[in-house]
Amino acid sequence: MWLFLAFLAVPLIEIALFIQVGGAIGLFPTLLIVIITAILGTFLVRNQGLQALEQVKSSFNQMRDPSEALAHGAMIVFAGALLLTPGFFTDAVGFALLVPGFRLAVFRWVRARVKVTTVSGGHSHGPHGQRHPPADVIDGEYSEVSAETPEMRGPSGWTKD
Repeated sequence: MWLFLAFLAVPLIEIALFIQVGGAIGLFPTLLIVIITAILGTFLVRNQGLQALEQVKSSFNQMRDPSEALAHGAMIVFAGALLLTPGFFTDAVGFALLVPGFRLAVFRWVRARVKVTTVSGGHSHGPHGQRHPPADVIDGEYSEVSAETPEMRGPSGWTKD
């Protein structure tokens, strides 16, 4: 329901802002602002995206939890999409997501509301720490069949030969 309201409200807000700004400063200055914010946003997203990628690499190299760096990277990508979308409201939200302090506040807000659970390779652990395979695993045996075995030279039984 919230997603539907967002898809309904955002275009209405953008249309209202275009009418207000266009009426105040005119058509061509309004269009120029939209073009300039897209160019500036692209430049900022590229620079901050590279920094976020370095933070993710650093997290992996130092064996730290990369979730914050990944979340910052995702917010930067989302900011880029908003900045390339023509409009004043989407530009405002996009530029806000490019501010590291704002991204950190959003990350902390989301992290406080999301419950994270972990699974260790699909195995359960017994009372003494031994690992047990899941119940749907079937144990079996196999043997390799060489392509040169005599049984394979004749008809397969699936043809009319």
